Amino acid sequence: MSLVIAGERSGVGKTTVTLALLAYLSRENRVQSFKVGPDYIDPMFHQAVTDRPCRNLDPVLTSEAYVQSCFTRHCQGVDYALIEGVMGLFDGVISPNNHQEQIKDFASTAHIARLLDVPVLLVLDCSKLSGSVAAIAHGYSSFDPSVKIAGLVLNRVGSDRHLELLQNALQPTILGILRRQDNITIPDRHLGLVPTAELEQFDALIDRLAELGKTCFNWKRLLPLLEIEPRKKISYQLPPKKCKIALAWDRAFNFYYQDNLDILEELGAELIPWSPLRDSHLPRVGGLYIGGGFPEVFAQELAANQQAKDAVRYAIKGGTPTYAECGGLMYLCQQLVDFSYKSWSMVGVLPATVIMGKKLTLGYRQATALENSPFLDAGETVWGHEFHRSQLNTTQPPLFVTKILQPQSPVSIEGMTMHRVHASYIHLHFGEDKRIAHGLVKMACSAQYSS
Repeated sequence: MSLVIAGERSGVGKTTVTLALLAYLSRENRVQSFKVGPDYIDPMFHQAVTDRPCRNLDPVLTSEAYVQSCFTRHCQGVDYALIEGVMGLFDGVISPNNHQEQIKDFASTAHIARLLDVPVLLVLDCSKLSGSVAAIAHGYSSFDPSVKIAGLVLNRVGSDRHLELLQNALQPTILGILRRQDNITIPDRHLGLVPTAELEQFDALIDRLAELGKTCFNWKRLLPLLEIEPRKKISYQLPPKKCKIALAWDRAFNFYYQDNLDILEELGAELIPWSPLRDSHLPRVGGLYIGGGFPEVFAQELAANQQAKDAVRYAIKGGTPTYAECGGLMYLCQQLVDFSYKSWSMVGVLPATVIMGKKLTLGYRQATALENSPFLDAGETVWGHEFHRSQLNTTQPPLFVTKILQPQSPVSIEGMTMHRVHASYIHLHFGEDKRIAHGLVKMACSAQYSS
């Protein structure tokens, strides 16, 4: 058994509730967390609290079968499991056109709860409610009988009188009560929460969350729902390392699905972390993987590290196969113009300027390659996700034509390929489609042993 932490809408506090539960449970137990949807930052917080990689559950980027197998695999050998939902409980997308049936809330928290047969703990923002909260709770509980609501968490409760009014309406179903917490605030910015590596006094925050978890929940009723049936942990023996791939990893670049890293290792890659912010040279490797992150926040530091930029440019022009996503694409451009309209010099192997703006490009994408890249042939299609506030200014032919999931949706173009670089705004999950992972490892091995 496990629990899905869901919200009646975005912004009701489900991340705070999830982290409080994880912080308390992890003090003396092995706890595995999961996150619904294409999220990078919330899983960072989960991992910092539990000391175990969080796993993303996303049937658009992978498949329903992969979601189920991922959940089963990573629940082995743990005491408890907890899933943080996405947006509101029933907020999803229409199922992709490659899916067998039409599901209106595909990839929603409710969809994942049904797939895994896991009950839901529903978080309600009570800051502007009293007795009316009962109607909201009833609506969510009865909307889809196949989704089991295990109980409610009342968040942002004000006075004792406010709590009394809420309890009179909902008493039998309340499993947690959180007062307004002025001392627990996680700062955010243009793409969501500020990552854990940038937060000061993070350990003190975890301590406050653990105390919140200890005192604000009905553990007598919650623990049986969270317990995982004891199973022998299956060990997975990794193959011999065939090649080395440099993994950009620091405050500027840290958006990676843990499954992607695991899959590359399972294919024989040894991942060597390096920092475009701090390191003056690249390790001796056969390939590069530069994921997403916040290069726009650290543009001045990235621009100042000329030795790192020279090393990356030299390696790529020398034939090193490179896979770059979003922030990685931005780093490989000639210039990055930040939110203050200041221009910073980047690596310069892609003839483009990236410009930060107010417009948010967000959503799932079906991307079809317009030309051959190192890892995909022209005409091949992948499913991914975009999430950025920048645009490319270039005359270079685009790599992908993309469209959103809805039928008859407009198309757009993006990405770039040259040398042996595949660079795109599209974030991919390798769980169900390993073409790029296979290609990167194969080419990295060839490059490493021919150099």
